Amino acid sequence: MDIVIEITVGLLVGLVMGALGGGGAIITVPALVYLLDQPPAVATTTSLIVVGLTGIVAVIQHARHGRVRWADGIAFGLLGTAGAVLGGRVGAEADPDLTMGLFAALLLLVAGVMWRRSGVQERTDPKEHGAPWVTWRPFSVRWVRAWLVLVVATGVGVLTGFFGVGGGFAIVPALVLVLRLPMTQAVGTSLLVITLNCATGLLGRLGTDLSVDVPLVAVYVAAAIVGTLLGGWWGPRLDPTLLQRTFAVLLVLTAVYSAVATALG
Repeated sequence: MDIVIEITVGLLVGLVMGALGGGGAIITVPALVYLLDQPPAVATTTSLIVVGLTGIVAVIQHARHGRVRWADGIAFGLLGTAGAVLGGRVGAEADPDLTMGLFAALLLLVAGVMWRRSGVQERTDPKEHGAPWVTWRPFSVRWVRAWLVLVVATGVGVLTGFFGVGGGFAIVPALVLVLRLPMTQAVGTSLLVITLNCATGLLGRLGTDLSVDVPLVAVYVAAAIVGTLLGGWWGPRLDPTLLQRTFAVLLVLTAVYSAVATALG
């Protein structure tokens, strides 16, 4: 029965990541805790591995269609490194009930953001790209925007490390509003940032006594990769408003379940 759950949830995680540029770990963590009985610290560690490996495939798929801004994504991911390592270290030692209680609150926050974002892509997609915040030849930095990127990237990094999430729900609007990327490129670039964040979040957990179920990770990742390939192909063809609002409703239901399960012990 467990393998059916792993495959089903893995496919769903991949579909969400491929279509929305994030959100996979929001499903992964509660599924591992409540459906597969993993402790929260182990579940968030497993989530970092699953989402990170799946993200690599998703990035390659989007890059093939020119939807990844490599310089922006790498810079954003590197700026969030300190936050991800710090969050990972704290998350590995945090009280399980506190972790899941805060996670339920995070789900509700993300659901609200997703619902408000839905249907406004045309308003938030700039007609023209803004001037780059950093250029290499010649080297220059727009410091006001760079500091804003640093703050947002660090905050996303902390969330990644602590909760085992990639932070795509925050990265996509940040890339659109702060870096002025069009939505299609924001989705692809978000996956690059998520992959980097997951790697640094795992670094924050090195040296702890946590261990993961390798066979579970293998099945989960395989299913998620299939899902993300489908999501990357299918997502651009779906109504974005319906897609995001359906995901927001799913998050609310998951948050309520997580909160109730945590309260009942």
